[in-house]
Amino acid sequence: MGSEIRVALAKGDGIGPEIMDATLELFRHAGVHERVQFVPVQMGREVFDAGDSRGMTDGAIAEVEASGVVFKGPMETPKGGGGKSINVTLRKLFSAYANVRHFRTLPGVETPYSRSGIELNLTIVRENIEDTYGGVEHRLTPDMIQCKRLISAPGSDQVHRLAWRHAKALGLSRVHCGHKANIMKLTDGLFLERFRQAAREYPEIEAADVIVDALCMNLVVRPQQYQMIVLPNLQGDIVSDLAAGLVGGLGFAPSANIGNQISIFEAVHGTAPDIAGKGIANPTSLILSGLMMLRHAGLVRAAAAIENALLAALESGVRTGDFGDKSRPALGTKEFVRAIADRLGSGPKSVSGVAVPEKDGPAPPTPQRPSGHTVIRTYTNVVKHVVGCDIYLDTPLAPSSVAEEMQRIAQETPFKLTLISNRGTQVWPAGSMYTECVDYYRVRFELREGFRPGDFGQSRCVALLDRVAEKFDVCSYELLRVFDGVKGYSLAQGQ
Repeated sequence: MGSEIRVALAKGDGIGPEIMDATLELFRHAGVHERVQFVPVQMGREVFDAGDSRGMTDGAIAEVEASGVVFKGPMETPKGGGGKSINVTLRKLFSAYANVRHFRTLPGVETPYSRSGIELNLTIVRENIEDTYGGVEHRLTPDMIQCKRLISAPGSDQVHRLAWRHAKALGLSRVHCGHKANIMKLTDGLFLERFRQAAREYPEIEAADVIVDALCMNLVVRPQQYQMIVLPNLQGDIVSDLAAGLVGGLGFAPSANIGNQISIFEAVHGTAPDIAGKGIANPTSLILSGLMMLRHAGLVRAAAAIENALLAALESGVRTGDFGDKSRPALGTKEFVRAIADRLGSGPKSVSGVAVPEKDGPAPPTPQRPSGHTVIRTYTNVVKHVVGCDIYLDTPLAPSSVAEEMQRIAQETPFKLTLISNRGTQVWPAGSMYTECVDYYRVRFELREGFRPGDFGQSRCVALLDRVAEKFDVCSYELLRVFDGVKGYSLAQGQ
């Protein structure tokens, strides 16, 4: 049978090419190349060094869009020069909105948990596009820098729906949402709300939630209580690396980035330039990520056979120098893979192997190029009314002096000054003299008595902003609105 599945192949930087070549050799032994055409693309350091800050060529982008599947090794993020992480750029550019990582106890990979007889089998699903990974940052004053945290309802819906579908396919009985909604009541609050909404479609699976700091403690103390955890982007990044540490490190952590049309499978560990070219790197993470790619492509039989061979090899003490029984000889990258290939057709004895399906599944459809950008929405026909504005100032004045000026400026406008905060803490009209302030204030104006939401739009707020800007350096400005009668803004600490 000829190749029918195209995969854009980026070998990566540092140890990337050698672990990718070894992984592809293993796949060749398993017959994968009879069904898959791996098409090399240019990404990573060589592209950055050529002056392209995207880290990928136009040809690479075209191939990814044509094939819909990317298999990549670890890639280096340039230090300085303005180039951003190629890994993050790929996920965001192609809307690979969910990162899925599966962590399990592997034979021959000793950890404190395996020594205690605790077997781990945990999936982390992380939102992959939004949150602080938007990378929207501004210097607001000499002393203050802002990073915007962006959480959307449609983005949350996408990752939650995928998580619940995945949980059902895995036969899980419980899914947790990790969050910080006790502090970030609007952003994490929305993420948690959409999790609960998605959960209604799967009443047979228990939905639970846990605050992320407690989650981190629980994962160290009793990780076996969790089956799947879905989290916002930054928290998910941290927790997924923590989970990797529970099973032996990033060298044993596969990663899939799933989108509606384009998906990316990668090793998430570093490029390890100190051992690059020595032929001693551990390819396990990339092999496991490749197995996720094969299953995504419908090649479930080959994936099961390779996974069983990998488990059998690890069980028998096959290892590279970074793990395993030090009394046994360490193998180089190629020899490690050859030992796995020699066990194709067999499986482990001390742990459960993977059932080999009778037939393969369907291949993913070829991406259909949209005619334009797609706007995704969750809430429609929402009634919105302006009720005031927050104006952010760059000033070294004390809160009382700022309040005096703001009250004067707001005279003869529909708004009154109701709050001044500094670093999120109320410093006027109430507060403590022990609250230290920096040169960045939020001043909040809300409707005076006699004015109602909906009496006017944002033009009056813009006029007020103009008056404030005549006297102060304005850093930024946010409308205060109610959505279907519910406040769309938060209180200050101490308010």
